[in-house]
Amino acid sequence: MSRAKAVALILACGLAMAGCGDDGGGGKETITFWDNNGGPARTPVFQHLIAQFEQANPDVHVEYVGIPSSSVQQKYDTAIAGGATPDVGGITTSYLADLVGQDALEPLDDRVSAGPLNGKLLPDLVDDVRRAGGGKQLFELPSSANLDVLWYRKDWFAQAGLQPPSTWDELLADATRLTDKAANRYGYTVRGGGGSVFQLLSEAYAYSGVPAFFTADGVSTVADQGNVDLVGKVAALYGKATPSADVNNGYTQMVAEFTGGTVAMMHHNLGSSADLLKALGPDKVGAVPLPVGPSGKRTVVPNPTDGFGVFKGSEHKDAAWRFVQFLLSKDSNSYWNQKVGQIPANTDVYTEDWLRANQPVAMALGVLRAKDTVLATAPFALPQFSAITKADSEPLYQKVLLGSLSPKDFLRKLADELTAAERDRRSHNG
Repeated sequence: MSRAKAVALILACGLAMAGCGDDGGGGKETITFWDNNGGPARTPVFQHLIAQFEQANPDVHVEYVGIPSSSVQQKYDTAIAGGATPDVGGITTSYLADLVGQDALEPLDDRVSAGPLNGKLLPDLVDDVRRAGGGKQLFELPSSANLDVLWYRKDWFAQAGLQPPSTWDELLADATRLTDKAANRYGYTVRGGGGSVFQLLSEAYAYSGVPAFFTADGVSTVADQGNVDLVGKVAALYGKATPSADVNNGYTQMVAEFTGGTVAMMHHNLGSSADLLKALGPDKVGAVPLPVGPSGKRTVVPNPTDGFGVFKGSEHKDAAWRFVQFLLSKDSNSYWNQKVGQIPANTDVYTEDWLRANQPVAMALGVLRAKDTVLATAPFALPQFSAITKADSEPLYQKVLLGSLSPKDFLRKLADELTAAERDRRSHNG
């Protein structure tokens, strides 16, 4: 074993702990589960489900390892290099292609077809994870969908006699009307820091109605004139109806502005639900779909789809698969999504009372299932997608907000990079 592989193995075993052995549970078969977004919000939910699973499956012990989402891809890469992957892990489509490219995951099609999950998972989500994994086999099973929404302060809108916006022109007008700089109140918050460009692309495609990220011959549609127009409108709003600090804001700062009473509207996904409702309560917070543009078409750029995968290096694949089936069963999938405020993948959950009573989740599910909704899935299967939209493009978007780069030039450069990456992918995959 090379020194690099030995170091990687030690690091991976340090994370997996008992997962590097066969028996961590008193003679039971032990499987190691990596939660890809471990933390105070999700860890107790998984611990509850693991206890239920072990009660129903007394021959299996699950070793839980919570990993922050910011470092999970690096941890998986380290574990793969060291040959010490977990048995089962949480995965999202944003790095699924990376894991598939390293031949780290077990194909799950045959297991799904032969088991109780067959036909139970939302087809759009199954198609999404299949595309993200290369388009042929299922290497991830979806657990949740997470759509972008527009969060708004119900109390501010009621005081101003306004209805939440359904078009971008209404949003821009409302943002200006709700701004009172002397009182440090602004109508909207722009995300200019980490994670800004993926969020901006969601806004741009919602405005333009362009249905796909690429044309049939592999040319990026990012620089479509409708997308350019939207970026220009958002940039024109910056500093006038948004706090000036927004140019550096990431998720944490946006939420602080919204819950702290500085801004009236915030674009983010359903993942904000728990933080916003806990801070302000359902009487003050509402969610509506991202507004549409002049075409009136509803185009949605879905967030990366969360799910689970079984690792090819596992010596306990059957036990790992039993755990995946349990997590995606009606009761477990319902419990999980109710706690985290996201859209369940198991369609048997859709009749449950909690889902109909949760306005943001019920609204987002309605958008996802509407016949006229077009899903413009981001090209997560491109290995370069993350680097192009983050390291390469986020500093340039800040220049757009500050007026030193035009929206057209910004999107043209982004489109050229995506086109080159897509053509490279096609040249290798045929």
